[in-house]
Amino acid sequence: MALHKDEVLNSLAATANVAQFVSFRPNKNGTLAQSYSRVSGFDANHHFATAREAVSALLANSSDNMVNIRSYEPNSPRSKEFVYGLKDADEVLETLNRLFSPDMHFIVNETIDIHDGGVSGVVQGQVIEFSPDDTPRCVEKPGVASLPMPVATQILKTIYGFSPELNFPDQARAEFSIHPKPRGYNKKHTILWEYETTDASFLPAAFSWPNNFSRYIGDKAYGLIVAHALGMPVPRTTVIGRQVAPFSFGQDTGTFEVWTRTCPAEPQPGLYTTVKGWRDPFRLLADEDPEDLNIRSVLCQAAVRAKFSGAALAGPKGKTIVEGRRGEGDKFMLGLETPETLPSFVRNAVQATYATLSSRLGPVRFEWVHDGNIVWVVQLHCGATSTDAEVIVPGEASEWVEFHVVDGLEKLRELLRQVPEGAGVVVVGNVGLTSHVADLLRKSKHPARLRASDM
Repeated sequence: MALHKDEVLNSLAATANVAQFVSFRPNKNGTLAQSYSRVSGFDANHHFATAREAVSALLANSSDNMVNIRSYEPNSPRSKEFVYGLKDADEVLETLNRLFSPDMHFIVNETIDIHDGGVSGVVQGQVIEFSPDDTPRCVEKPGVASLPMPVATQILKTIYGFSPELNFPDQARAEFSIHPKPRGYNKKHTILWEYETTDASFLPAAFSWPNNFSRYIGDKAYGLIVAHALGMPVPRTTVIGRQVAPFSFGQDTGTFEVWTRTCPAEPQPGLYTTVKGWRDPFRLLADEDPEDLNIRSVLCQAAVRAKFSGAALAGPKGKTIVEGRRGEGDKFMLGLETPETLPSFVRNAVQATYATLSSRLGPVRFEWVHDGNIVWVVQLHCGATSTDAEVIVPGEASEWVEFHVVDGLEKLRELLRQVPEGAGVVVVGNVGLTSHVADLLRKSKHPARLRASDM
């Protein structure tokens, strides 16, 4: 016979950290009777005299003086109505009475702030899925981060400084939340909400972004931390974010210089500051995104002694496009310098890096720096493109408008805002297919072709 949710929670509380709670069941008299409890300052399963006393004690001892109500039927593996963030005992009791039926059971638990910088989600088999600013039910919505257990564990430990306590058998399905501040009955960083055994022991991780969490810390930060978790050489990077405390990862490059890179929620090619040298990150955030709409963090990244720099991406039919030039690649990425013929040892090393990344992530795009020995990954994004030779974005157009590379990225942004539906863009000039110019055109979805200038 399957255990009820409150029985599972009581069993779980013997070995794991759970949110403080009191559970209730209907009794033969048609009223609520307490079944289990975990409330700070009271013994495990302390029996309160009344439901009001139990709810009042839970409210008084919860970290935010709020509670949630989970309702469920014993024969159903999923909860029914979920009520979040109740602050008053009368309000809690009124809600319990409203939801009451002879078949309905309840768990009243402390509200854990979902906006505290942590994440919530589900672990099942060897896959973890999670989102910030949400409950574990986030997995029923689009946009969750989906990662293999070893990669997710390393990423979460890097960001939060501790390993989440999520070691379960492959047949387990556990709902969890992770918090920067210790929470729950045992005052730990990981809280388990539900646990059950399932038949699905293997689920594939989606392993793609943008997702809710990559937007939360910034696209560049997420891509780099994924590359680091996969064992790729990533320059030592400190992430100064709006939502989470600063964290660092990556390897020393042997230099004492840094790059300061703004990190939008999603890629915005060449729009925000990237500069060699240190800049005040708080000034950058205030100046470039004062309304907190786009930039999620600022990166301080160790500089690499750049012998060659460039980018690589997946083209059509499995082709890998590698471009770059001698020295640093910031001007090349902005379309201000053209690609050069790369030495074979550089091209081969970049292609090997691409092969390693794509074997785990599928088609990718990344910016790289070669120091003469090592290919360093300095940006990483998921996804293939249709770019090939002189076609940046495939497709036919009702009309074609020209853009001259020498006019710069801002002129291109302005042009794309004015290009009518169905029109295409002819890029006049010598520019890399992996540059920010090409990235911006791919994001616009307008057909785009490259025509070399006569100069």
